[in-house]
Amino acid sequence: MGTETMQSYQPATHYDHVHDAWRLVMGEDFHYGLFESDCTPLEEATEALTTRMRARAGIRPGDRVLDVGCGTGRQACDVVAELGASVLGITTSASGVAAAAMLARERGLAGADFERRDGTDNGLASDSFDVVWLLESSHLMRDKTALLRECARVLAPGGRLVLCDVIRKRDIPFLEVRARRAEFTMLRRAFGDAHMEHLDDYATTLAGLALTVTDATDITQPTLPTLAAWRANAARHEDAVRQLLGDEGLDDLVGSTRILEAFWRDGTLGYGILSAIKRPPDLTSAGNHVKGQ
Repeated sequence: MGTETMQSYQPATHYDHVHDAWRLVMGEDFHYGLFESDCTPLEEATEALTTRMRARAGIRPGDRVLDVGCGTGRQACDVVAELGASVLGITTSASGVAAAAMLARERGLAGADFERRDGTDNGLASDSFDVVWLLESSHLMRDKTALLRECARVLAPGGRLVLCDVIRKRDIPFLEVRARRAEFTMLRRAFGDAHMEHLDDYATTLAGLALTVTDATDITQPTLPTLAAWRANAARHEDAVRQLLGDEGLDDLVGSTRILEAFWRDGTLGYGILSAIKRPPDLTSAGNHVKGQ
C-alpha cells in the first residue's frame, strides 16, 4: 500500500513503522491481488493485478512513467526491466525510497529512480510523463482533487493514467460510524488514516481535468481472497511479525483483515481499477465508461 501527503497528515510515519512487517504479510508486491480462485497463490494474484494495470496503461519502450506511492519499488523496477520504460517512483516514506533504490541497484536498473515527494504537490514539470501509475496510494491522500490535478498536470497530452485502490461503495450513516467506532479505530491503527472514495467520484474528477476515462471497473469480488492470504502469512510469520509490530500491532493487523472481509461482503468497501487518457488541449469533449463486475 502506497503512502502520500506531507501536509497535515503524514502516513509516511505509519508506513516506516510497518514496512518490514508488511513485507512478510503482503509479500514483495505490497498490494491486493486479483484471484481466479481462493486457491490462487498470493504472488500469482498480485502479479495478475499489476498485469491488468499494465494493459490499461499501455506502457511502451521509452515511455516516462511516474509511480505515485511507489511502495517497495517492485512494480517500478519490473516496468523498467520488462517493458523498457523509465520510471520515477515517488513516496513520502524515507524507508520506502531507501528500499526501492536498493532494489533498483541490486537489479542494475539505471532507468528506475526514486524520490521523496508529495503526490498532491509533486513539484515535477508539467507534461513530462507518458504514464502516471497509482497503485493503492490514493486512499491515504485526503485531498483527492489535488492528487488527481497533479497527475493530470504532469501527464503529456495523450498520456495515460491508471489507478487501482480500495473504494467506498456506499455512504455510511453517522449512527453506523459511531456504532462501529472500534472497528474503524482498529483499521486506522493497522493500515493508517485511509479515506476511500467511490469509483465514479474518481472518474468524475478526472473528466473535469481534461482526461477521458476509458475504463472504471469494480473488481471487489476477485480481490476478496487477498485478506485471507494476508492472514495466513501473518500466522506463518507470527513470531517475526509480533517482534516487529508488538502484540497489539499483530492483533490489529489480523483483526483488520476480518473487518475488511465483512466490509467487502456487505458492500461497504471494495476495490476498483480505472484508466484515463489526457486529451489534447483542443479536444474538450469528455468520455466516461463505468461498469461493474
